[in-house]
Amino acid sequence: MTTGMSAPTGPVTIAVVTWNSADVLPGLVASLPAGAGGVPWRLVVVDNDSSDDTVAVARRLCPDATVVQTGRNAGYAAGVNAALAATPDAPAVLVLNPDVRLRPGCLPALLAALDRPGTGITVPRLTDSDGALIHSMRRRPTLLRAFADALVGATLAGRWALTGEVVSDPAPYAGDASPDWAEGSTQLVSRACLDACGPWDESYFLYSEETEFHLRAGALGFGVRYVADAGAVHLEGDSGTSPRLWALLTANRLRLFSRLSSRPRTAAYWLALVLRESSRAARGDAIARAAVRVLVRPDLLRAPRGPAWLDLATPNPVLRPDAAHAAAARP
Repeated sequence: MTTGMSAPTGPVTIAVVTWNSADVLPGLVASLPAGAGGVPWRLVVVDNDSSDDTVAVARRLCPDATVVQTGRNAGYAAGVNAALAATPDAPAVLVLNPDVRLRPGCLPALLAALDRPGTGITVPRLTDSDGALIHSMRRRPTLLRAFADALVGATLAGRWALTGEVVSDPAPYAGDASPDWAEGSTQLVSRACLDACGPWDESYFLYSEETEFHLRAGALGFGVRYVADAGAVHLEGDSGTSPRLWALLTANRLRLFSRLSSRPRTAAYWLALVLRESSRAARGDAIARAAVRVLVRPDLLRAPRGPAWLDLATPNPVLRPDAAHAAAARP
C-alpha cells in the first residue's frame, strides 16, 4: 500500500462552489482548520455570479483563498471544473458545498482512506444540523430499484441492496463501505482519479453530476470509499421542497439513466419515474406535480439544463436565496 496520499507532497485543495452563499459560507470556513487536522490545504472558492456578498465574505474570511468568478450561473460541475483548473497540481481535491461543516479530523481520515486499493473518492459520515444520520450512500440506478422506489418508497426499498438505490439501512454506516456512489456535498478526490476521469460533466447543471462522475471513476478502477471515522455536517438545501429543483433532479435522473442504458430500458425507467411522481401528485404533492409536468415534456427532457430550463420547467418559482445546497452551492 502506498502512503503518498496520507502524506501529500503539497496542499490539498478545498474547492467550494457558491451562489448567494454569504450566509452559510462563514460556518464552513470556520470549520476548516479543525477539519483539516494539520493537513496543509488551500481554499478555492468558485462563485457562480452571486448577487449577494459571497465574494466579499470569502475574501474577508480567507484572504489567501483563490476566488474564481465565473461571471454566470454556470452550474455545479462547471464550478468544480473551474476549481480544478485553478489548482492543477493539487495532490487531492476536497469538494464541498458551502453549507457543510467539517468535523475535527475529517480531512486526515478521508486522505488516509485514499490509500485503499481501488479507491479514488472518499466520503465521510454525514449528519444533519440535528445530528441525525444522513443516508448518503447510493447504489447504481437500475429498473428494479426505480420501480421499488415508486411502489414502496426509497427508504423501505433501500434496506435491501437489490431493491434500493439509497442505502437506508443504518448498519452499513457504522463501518467503512464501498458504495457505487455517494451524495456529493463532501468528497475528497485523488489526483490520479481526476487525471484518469477528466472534467466533470457540465450538461447536468445541477444534480446527477456527482453520480455520473462517481460511476465513471468506478468503471476506471477509482471507486468510492465511505469512511465512518470521517465526519461532516450537511445543513442541506430544499430540493425536497422546491418544485423546480425537484423537477430538475427528476429530469436529470432520467438523463443519467439514458446514458447508461438502452432506449427500451430508458423508457421503462421513465415509466417508473412517472409512476412514482404521479402517485404522489395525486395526493396533492406540489413538487411531484412539477416533476410530472417535466416528465411528459419531451422538449424539456432534451433541452440543455440551466437557469432558463428551470424557469421554463416551473414558471414563477418561489425559492429562498439561502438554499445553499439546492440552489446556491449547486446553482
